[in-house]
Amino acid sequence: MAGLRRRQLTLALLSACLLIALWFSQDKFELRSSSVHGGSLLTRPLAANLSSCHVTVNEINLPTYCCPPIRDEDQLLFNFDLSKLSQTQKRVRRAVHHLDANYIAKYQKAVAMMKSLPSDHPHSFLSQANNHCLYCTGSYDQVNSSSLFKIHRSWLFFPWHRAYLFFHERILGKLLGDESFALPYWSWDSPEGMQIPGVYFNGTLYDGNRDRAHLPPTIADLNYDDEESDRPPEEDVARNLAFMYNQIVSGAKKKELFLGCKLTAGEEGFCDGPGTVEAGPHNPLHSWLGTPRNPAKEDMGAFYAAARDPIFYAHHSNVDRMWAIWKELREGKDADFEDPAWLDSAFTFYDENLRFVRIKVRDLLDAHKLGYEYEKIPLPWLNAKPKPTASSAASLRKRKSVSLLSRRAAMEKEQALVSSVTFEVYRPKRGRSKEEKEREEEIIVVEGIRVKRDVYAKFDVFVNLGAEEEKIAGPLAREFAGSFVNTPHGARRIGETEGKMGKKGTTLKLGISELLEDLGADEDESIWVSLVPRGGSGAFITVDGVRIEFLR
Repeated sequence: MAGLRRRQLTLALLSACLLIALWFSQDKFELRSSSVHGGSLLTRPLAANLSSCHVTVNEINLPTYCCPPIRDEDQLLFNFDLSKLSQTQKRVRRAVHHLDANYIAKYQKAVAMMKSLPSDHPHSFLSQANNHCLYCTGSYDQVNSSSLFKIHRSWLFFPWHRAYLFFHERILGKLLGDESFALPYWSWDSPEGMQIPGVYFNGTLYDGNRDRAHLPPTIADLNYDDEESDRPPEEDVARNLAFMYNQIVSGAKKKELFLGCKLTAGEEGFCDGPGTVEAGPHNPLHSWLGTPRNPAKEDMGAFYAAARDPIFYAHHSNVDRMWAIWKELREGKDADFEDPAWLDSAFTFYDENLRFVRIKVRDLLDAHKLGYEYEKIPLPWLNAKPKPTASSAASLRKRKSVSLLSRRAAMEKEQALVSSVTFEVYRPKRGRSKEEKEREEEIIVVEGIRVKRDVYAKFDVFVNLGAEEEKIAGPLAREFAGSFVNTPHGARRIGETEGKMGKKGTTLKLGISELLEDLGADEDESIWVSLVPRGGSGAFITVDGVRIEFLR
């Protein structure tokens, strides 16, 4: 009898251990199996395969050491629960130029505490910076796929960076013992904030790897083309405001235009198409800040190293603020994708309590629910709509009369964009009603964009612009539709090949319904679309073609 009882007790203990083991492994099982069963690849949410971190090297073939010293795969994984978020008071992210001395001292102290931690500690400043490096250099594949898990140039850009800032901010607050601590934002969209903030030249917030030609009082160039200008400051400010109007208001009337293309699982779900704010000001300012003394303009000029500069977090706080503002301007109308492939895509971070947490996109859609908000400041770019170029109409008529316009919508194969190219593009629909325009946005699609090297490369897109104006026109011209900007990653996976995904190239989508109205071209059968390379980078760029589509 005693032996039977011992066996029963042993079985009970084994069962209890099994249940505990299953409970602890549940999160990892869900993460792995969610992409295996049910549904097309095109409807499956994305997650990183944490079991193997691929080594990456920089431009001079030195290891970047992005991979964590302890495998993320081996950590106990917790699901983030928004309903149980601990927050005694809301964090208010303030504009950097409004910070007082007490706050600045507190922030510098928090960063000093981060930098004093062992480099392999998840809360150390280096570990925090390397987290960005992990996801912008192809260190991880997607779950159940050899395709890269990437966070740039798709609809994952805004939510991943919001989650990154969210946990980084709470870690800083934990180190300080202050749950109200909030990151500041660099308000480069406001005239008062269009210089590098002075606070980032002192103490622990200083980084020596910045372009010395762009120190204050130089005005930040939100549409930087890798060349210096001698424009007066007031013109730089006006250009920036007009650019912001295009990127947030007239060119971003649909969520895919603002948030980016719909990246889903596997090669079948590949896309490479940035939203308006990611294309600029996000990308140009990274390069504008980085120093040309380094091979890939590290720190800020190369994605793998960008988060080593403390100003990265202020820059991205303002990028995140643009997401919040864009949603406010839409009054919540059709601002979020409803696709489960987006809502259930998941990211992993260490939280302020050193728990390894999985957070989904659906948890990141409302900053207020995450316990923070942005200090309100004026938005002068809302009323900064540019005007048509006065001489452009006559120049365009002259151009048509001598048949200099290309009547095709495709480039010669592998032809570099060494000089501007103009396409005559026919419009499938014209003279649409206001209701039709609200339902469908007319867009220019520039497809098959390839950059031959990992370099800063850029071209501007204009509609019905005369040839004489191409070299000098910019965001202050109403003919300006947007830009393609390639910011170097600065690092690559060892053994990485282009593969099928790289051959597809990037797709740039630009909203033009309002632009065509302002140019008086809404009834025209065709428009002339000019691609104008900038900064001498056109030699590295090839483009497949241009067409018109209508986006719901």
